[in-house]
Amino acid sequence: MRSIAITMGDAAGIGPEIIAKAFRDAPDATRGCFAVGDVPTLRRAAQAIRAHEAELPVALIESPAQALAAPPRCLPVLQLAAPSQPVAWGQVSAAAGKAAADCVVWAARAALRGDIAALVTAPLHKEALAAAGVPFPGHTELLQAEAAAWLGKSVADVPVRMMLANDELRTVLVSIHVSLRDAIAAVSAQNVLQTLRITHEAVGRALGRAPRIGVAGLNPHAGEGGLFGREEIESIIPAVQAARSEGIVASGPFAPDTVFMRARARGGQPGEFDVVVAMYHDQGLIPVKYLGVEKGVNVTLGLPLVRTSPDHGTAFDIAGTGQADPSSLLEAIRVARQLSGG
Repeated sequence: MRSIAITMGDAAGIGPEIIAKAFRDAPDATRGCFAVGDVPTLRRAAQAIRAHEAELPVALIESPAQALAAPPRCLPVLQLAAPSQPVAWGQVSAAAGKAAADCVVWAARAALRGDIAALVTAPLHKEALAAAGVPFPGHTELLQAEAAAWLGKSVADVPVRMMLANDELRTVLVSIHVSLRDAIAAVSAQNVLQTLRITHEAVGRALGRAPRIGVAGLNPHAGEGGLFGREEIESIIPAVQAARSEGIVASGPFAPDTVFMRARARGGQPGEFDVVVAMYHDQGLIPVKYLGVEKGVNVTLGLPLVRTSPDHGTAFDIAGTGQADPSSLLEAIRVARQLSGG
C-alpha cells in the first residue's frame, strides 16, 4: 500500500483547515494520507478548528511511508522547506503562492516516481501564484508541465483536461483557465476531438465500459443550424463524427442550457449521458457547482498520475475562523483512492 499526499494549498486560505478537519473527523477516510507543507501552518490550522478542548496532534514525518503507521486522528506532515512563520489569514502573499506551488511540484514528482499512490491538492490562489512568479495559472497547467518534463515530451504532447464530478453529474472541459475570447477560439475540431478521446479513455477506465458522452454546443441552441454561430457546424459536429468513427459513444452538439439536465443522475436513476463535454470553463462548472460544492471533485484527466482536488477555492473571507467544510476534500480523497487502487 502506498500513501496519498495532500498538498496544503495556499496557507492564507482554508486549505490547511479543511485538511486538519478531515484528519480529525474522518480517520478512516484519511488513513494512509499525509499533508505536504509546513508544520507551523498546519498546527495553526489545528488550533483554528479546536473544539471542546480536543487537540489534533500534528506529527513531522520524513517519508511518505511513515504516514502509513500514523495513528488515527493524527495529522502527519512532510515538511517541504524550513519551517516558517505562518502568513496572515486571508491575504494574498507571494510567500504563500510559492509554498503552495512547491508543494504541488514535490507531490507531482513523487507520484511520477511511484513513491505515492496519488495526490490531492488543497486550493491555491492564482493571484498569489502570480505574485510569486509561478508561470502557471493553476494546478492543471503546472501538473501538465511536470508530467511533460518527466516523460521527456513537450507540453503540447501531453494533453490534459479538467473534469468536475459529483454523484449526479460529470463534465469535462475543452479549455480551462483562459479568457472567454480565447476559450471560443479554442473550440476547434482538433481540440474537441482530443477532449472526446481523453474523456472516453479516462471515464471509460473508471466505469469499466465506454461512457455515453453528451457534447454541449458553444452557442445558444447549439447554433440553431448556423443562425447563432458556425462553431457547431465547422468544429463541433466534425469532431463528434470523427470520434464516433473511432468507436467513441459521443452525441451532439446539444443546446448547452439543457444538456446538463439530461445528463444528471437523480433518484438512483442514471442520466441520459455519463459525462458532458463542455466548451469552456464556466459553461461546464456552473451546473456541477450549483448542485453543491461540498460534493464536487476536480479530476485532471490525461496525466500519468492520479490527481484530484476539492471543487472550491481558498475562501479567504472565512480562513482562520474554523468554519470551512472539509466534505469536498474528503470526497476528493475517496476518488483519488478509488482511481489509484489504493
